[in-house]
Amino acid sequence: MTLVTAGVVVLDCAEPEKLAAFYMELLEGEETETTVNRIEIRGAGGTRMEFRLDANMTVPSWSRAENSFQVHLDFRVSDLDEAERRVVGLGGRSLETKDAGTPFEERGYSDPAGHSFTLRQVTPTAPEQR
Repeated sequence: MTLVTAGVVVLDCAEPEKLAAFYMELLEGEETETTVNRIEIRGAGGTRMEFRLDANMTVPSWSRAENSFQVHLDFRVSDLDEAERRVVGLGGRSLETKDAGTPFEERGYSDPAGHSFTLRQVTPTAPEQR
């Protein structure tokens, strides 16, 4: 018998309904479970997240030296510019844009509640097959 059956990322926030709606739109997902203090969603690609009510939640600050990264989310995207437009259109905020000089291009954002996340586009390294 398996002891641990599943894992899910849980974000504390003052308004779980609003934050769940942001991520449902971003991940093209659906709500899968709701309780008094939590909302769970599943994105179209299988990503599972929960949003837990914390009325005293302090907005995370990023990336000040006195505050560690703590945790952030990475999402892989097929079109970084289109994904950025979606994030900003849904109420997210750009934190940082960087070109790492590798096959990875990534940009940092915060969701409407202030949690940081990264959109990462991976450039294919193999030649296109015809």
